[in-house]
Amino acid sequence: MSQDSGLTLAAPSRSGGEKEILTNDAMVFLGELVRRFTPARDALLEERRVWQAKIDAGALPDFLPETAEIRNGDWKIRGIPEDLMDRRIEITGPVDRKMVINALNANVKVFMADFEDSLAPAWGKVIEGQVNLRDAVNGTITYTDPQSGKRYALKEKPAVLMCRVRGHHLSEKHVLWQGKPIPGGLFDFALYFHHNHRQLLDKGSGPYFYLPKTQSYKEAAWWGDVFNFAEDRYGLPRGTIKATILIETLPAVFQMNEILYHLRDHIVGLNCGRWDYIFSYIKTLKNHTDRVLPDRQVVTMEKPFLSAFSKLLIKTCHRRGAFAMGGMAAFIPSKDAERNAWVGEKVRADKEREAGNGHDGTWIAHPGLADTVLPVFDRFFGDRRNQLDVLRENDPPTTAAMLLEPCAGERTDAGMRANIRIALQYLEAWISGNGCVPIYGLMEDAATAEISRTSIWQWIRHRKTLDNGEQVTPALFEKMLAEETAVVRRELGDDRFCGGRFTDAAALLHRITTRDELVDFLTLPGYELLA
Repeated sequence: MSQDSGLTLAAPSRSGGEKEILTNDAMVFLGELVRRFTPARDALLEERRVWQAKIDAGALPDFLPETAEIRNGDWKIRGIPEDLMDRRIEITGPVDRKMVINALNANVKVFMADFEDSLAPAWGKVIEGQVNLRDAVNGTITYTDPQSGKRYALKEKPAVLMCRVRGHHLSEKHVLWQGKPIPGGLFDFALYFHHNHRQLLDKGSGPYFYLPKTQSYKEAAWWGDVFNFAEDRYGLPRGTIKATILIETLPAVFQMNEILYHLRDHIVGLNCGRWDYIFSYIKTLKNHTDRVLPDRQVVTMEKPFLSAFSKLLIKTCHRRGAFAMGGMAAFIPSKDAERNAWVGEKVRADKEREAGNGHDGTWIAHPGLADTVLPVFDRFFGDRRNQLDVLRENDPPTTAAMLLEPCAGERTDAGMRANIRIALQYLEAWISGNGCVPIYGLMEDAATAEISRTSIWQWIRHRKTLDNGEQVTPALFEKMLAEETAVVRRELGDDRFCGGRFTDAAALLHRITTRDELVDFLTLPGYELLA
């Protein structure tokens, strides 16, 4: 560790990858960012707690009266780079080597390499991910499957690369400043930017980022300050770094104009992060008994509160010259022809709605969905590269009541049991080092697991009743957890179950589901169990 950085390395080992990535120059830069921006990050997290306490006490989120001038003003973002003008399909996934190659080679426009929700940030995974992205940027990345011997390499014109860093709430416990873990997002940003910005610019692209879990325009402005500092330090023109912010928290949907405005030199769009948004709706309104959600399977984008969210995002972004990206299709193609046809129709209908509403592109989690989704956006786009001209000017004003409208639907015994099985299997995978897991035909990441476990917590808190007449209590959850753990064991087999960490996962799920206070993110206690 560089003596000039002011940082202390507390990692379990020093591999060759660490020596390549944690270079003296990179660590000095990281140390500068940490010293300059960590106190402000900590203050922003405290502001979150203060704001949430008001909501818990009975208030409801709303548009900010003090920023009405920004919402009503006539301004636009700085601009969008040429290689980001067409983003009709983006694939997302973790930063393991084979995934990086396959995603960049897929029939998509952009690959979002993920250090956040689809990555369990074990130290080795984080370092290897930085190595993999560096090699991808340099065009030297290859992978040989140890079992089949098949070799993977980049095609001639791969997708545009974007990097999603960790959110404000996540720390990197293996690097310390003043004895405390540093912000995970700064770690991810600093190393990716330092090692790759010049090569990206030389090839006609740039350092492009996705920023998750933003809750306020102040948090977006914080990233703007980070980007400005990095550009000035490396002698780059203002606006070289570009970012797309995920609108995946309920507080942020009320501040989209302000987020775009305060990051206007660097932002190119907002993304409709539907799964985390549903999770945030539950978490934010956890004390409001009239806004408890039903089974997650029926909380679709056709529900009024989600439809209002999507259309407002499009209208807001396009008015400011920014992209409005659609949400994730989490389905996985099936080898069964009948099931695969069903998956195709579900995905196609979802993307017809997004493209028809005016989104400029969408997310998929599996390369096999690209050929299903691409024709949908091709048909709506015609000879255009995006839909920035779709302004939705005839839409009625979106009110706070529309964005907060309670969601109708049943809470069922089957839905609760499915939530338990999904959360259990995802947690087991996550604490074992895998943050992106196929479960029952869906590619689950932290966001969908969050919906599963927070739904049960909220049903317990408000003593909701299931379709069979049973009241949801801690005792009922404990009974179902034992029963569904047995189901998972039968489904996976004794060898897989006993060789995994299902006992740890069940204990963690029980702890965070039955405690009086809702745990903000399952990744926080989960990180304690991760090497």
